Amino acid sequence: MTRRNVLAMIGASLVVDPHPTAARAPADSPRVRNFDSHGVKLCYFVQGRGEPVILIHGWLSSARINWAFPGTSELVAKDFQVIALDMRGHGVSDKSRSVDDYGPELVEAVVRLLDRLKIKKAHIVGYSMGGIVAANFIVKHPERVLSGTLAGMGWLQEGGFGQFAFARIKKNDPNADALALCGRSLAKLALTREQIKSIRLPMMVLVGDRDNVIRRLYLDPLRRVRPDWPVVDIKDADHISCILKPEFKEAIAAWLKKNTGLPRDPDVKSRK
Repeated sequence: MTRRNVLAMIGASLVVDPHPTAARAPADSPRVRNFDSHGVKLCYFVQGRGEPVILIHGWLSSARINWAFPGTSELVAKDFQVIALDMRGHGVSDKSRSVDDYGPELVEAVVRLLDRLKIKKAHIVGYSMGGIVAANFIVKHPERVLSGTLAGMGWLQEGGFGQFAFARIKKNDPNADALALCGRSLAKLALTREQIKSIRLPMMVLVGDRDNVIRRLYLDPLRRVRPDWPVVDIKDADHISCILKPEFKEAIAAWLKKNTGLPRDPDVKSRK
């Protein structure tokens, strides 16, 4: 069974009502919303109170599969305000077939979401593809960041093999679907050594100890450039199972608590 089929099966059990009502949802349950991001409707859920944490899911996944199903969003929402976005082409967000709606637009969608919610700064957490988007966001919008977490990812290098591989996803297929366009567009988010070295914010990296491809292609190069960034190894975890390990969500929650209380918008606790 392919990874896409596995995720689809999980996702089928996690379909969310895009129009929840107060009668069906307690105050501490995820509240599903949507907004227009440069002509593309994107969906997200908000849960909890406190400093804002943006959760960005991986390729072929969704906010529900990556963060809600394993219980990560619920755990983090005990102390923070979780905002988990279905990236364009994924989940219940629009499935644009225009290549211009991906790449840098994945990053700018996070900016627009923060602006919509009137959030000046947030903790940024991304898994796999979400880690690529998170790293880009942190490099390009450091003034909007409290801390960063790259999970299931490291450094997508400008000119590296990872960029080469992403750029060839269904490159010559005129019928490439939204997921393929999104995956191919990640090549546009590769960062230079200088950009990685320019980051001056609290950063953590979290990777499964059996996630060999990610470790070899993305983590090892990152460690050579940023040996100061702490790396948490999730025991007996590969790229798919990592998010299901209790240590995964516990490590994220502990990191966020360690970096809470940094300068932020004083009105953050009142947002819904």
